[in-house]
Amino acid sequence: MPYETLQDLPKSVSDVLPNHAQEIYQAAFNNAWDQYADPEDRQGDDSREQVAHKVAWLAVKQTYKKENGNWQKKNKKPDRSLPSYTHHLLEIYSVSPI
Repeated sequence: MPYETLQDLPKSVSDVLPNHAQEIYQAAFNNAWDQYADPEDRQGDDSREQVAHKVAWLAVKQTYKKENGNWQKKNKKPDRSLPSYTHHLLEIYSVSPI
């Protein structure tokens, strides 16, 4: 269930994240949704949707941090030297890449 627009995002995302962070979430979720369609490509018992949400939140946390209950853009730039954003994020959650 990829998200076609920001308005399609869950309330738990759209109600708390700034617009740019929502764009990051949407792109990361949709990418992970496509990349991990096959259960054999995921480790553990997480569903396709659970993995996509985890990847999306981790992508947001690369650029934003929660401060005093609000999501704020971090001052430092994310580490772009990683092989790929998704690959790094999935390593954190021990999800096998395709």
